[in-house]
Amino acid sequence: MPLLNTIATPYAEALLQIGNQQGTSDDLAADAEAVLELWTTSDLLRDALGSPILEPDTKKAVITALFQEKDVVQQAASLNLLKLLADRQRLSLTGAIFERFLELYRKAKGIALAQVTSATRLTPEQENQLKQKVQAMAGSAAVECSITVDPSLIGGLIVRIGSQVVDASLAGQVRRLGLSLAKAT
Repeated sequence: MPLLNTIATPYAEALLQIGNQQGTSDDLAADAEAVLELWTTSDLLRDALGSPILEPDTKKAVITALFQEKDVVQQAASLNLLKLLADRQRLSLTGAIFERFLELYRKAKGIALAQVTSATRLTPEQENQLKQKVQAMAGSAAVECSITVDPSLIGGLIVRIGSQVVDASLAGQVRRLGLSLAKAT
């Protein structure tokens, strides 16, 4: 287990335990996704909250104003965790902690995470069909698909579930064809 996960795991496990005790783990997962979205898209936020110059009380005021008052987080446990990280000067671990929480949450709920890269935007019907096939491949109770579009695939898609990769893209087929032609000569 990498060092970052070693540090992030106790915080993530504690948050999941609170969610399980209070019956709010689904809501905490929604909070975690919202926090991660904001955290990963804002360099300014990460730099400001990770700065050793700002006092923990100032960081907690920013956290309250940004995450609670703007309705980014709905659960008090999520907000309390962020404030605890500010007190302990560990806000730089926010991304790792909430990602680890989501991993633990998905594992506990039997949810597989699939990363799908498609050559074109999928219709809702195609997304539903894809989720059903991915769920069958993963053998899980449910599946979450993170879908991105990459036109360089030419056509088709690539599905990643953990370490399993299914490349059904035209670019992948061309690459495999080129490799077999190179071996034949």
